[in-house]
Amino acid sequence: MKIFVFTALGEAARAYLRQQLPAGAELMFNADLPADQARAALQSAEILLGNPPPAWLTESPLPALKFWQIDSAGFDRYKGVRLAVPVANMGDFFAWGCAETMVAGLLALYRRLPELVLLQAKQQWVGAEVRGRQGLLRGKRVVILGAGTIGQAVREQLSGFGCAVQLLARRDPQAQLHSKEELAAALPETDVVINCLPGSADQFFSAELVAAMRPGSIYASVGRGNTTDEPALLAALQAGRLGGAVLDVTATEPIPPGHSLWTLPNVLLTQHTGGGQPREAEGKIDQLVRNLARLGAGQPLENPVALEAGY
Repeated sequence: MKIFVFTALGEAARAYLRQQLPAGAELMFNADLPADQARAALQSAEILLGNPPPAWLTESPLPALKFWQIDSAGFDRYKGVRLAVPVANMGDFFAWGCAETMVAGLLALYRRLPELVLLQAKQQWVGAEVRGRQGLLRGKRVVILGAGTIGQAVREQLSGFGCAVQLLARRDPQAQLHSKEELAAALPETDVVINCLPGSADQFFSAELVAAMRPGSIYASVGRGNTTDEPALLAALQAGRLGGAVLDVTATEPIPPGHSLWTLPNVLLTQHTGGGQPREAEGKIDQLVRNLARLGAGQPLENPVALEAGY
């Protein structure tokens, strides 16, 4: 069995992968190969772990490939890829971490933690003044964009704060909102918007929706940066019309030096770390190994996906 590993793995994770595989498995690591050799190695592979550029999967045939384990939850950039092999993603593996990042970011803004951290670094004690500007997450009216695993995890965590939560999803019967029109009508009475949408919802949260948000409300995003009209959001934040933003994802990553998002005091950037957790690499390996066992036994995969459908 020849396995091409596009996922970046440290030495400890590589050793862990070798321990989980049957004797005789041949591993080829993208990070160890020049680009031309890496693409040639992929063409000979039976198993693929990771997320290579889409062109690697479309420009040349992959005659030996039998299974592809995507190492992320999102895979919208592969919608144009056509492979006649089973494909699986990471399912809800990152959902709880992403949700905790959103909740932590909201708490940080409401409780003025970034400001207090800066004061600590300067050894300045002005607690009474900051205290007068603190807010509470408790009881806030929240709209979550997307009813997938991340959105569901966010809703579950916010239940402990007594938040009134509405989900937006076009077809999910659990959602309370099903269209942009319904969302626009709800936004003037919403304290927090949390965007958990996949990249296929390009520019969904438009300038019109930004303008419809209640003054002083907070915008948070953990899905994909392209789903937000970032210039419109930035303008609203700079004007002080919105209370703040928690952004795990942005239109351009990394954000270039000098960009206004770096310096706005009401913006918390978590740098696409939302899904981070202990033993993250090992978790990806475990998912691969379980699916290899299922394939060998003729059983259904964990978290199978249809690339062309986007889910």
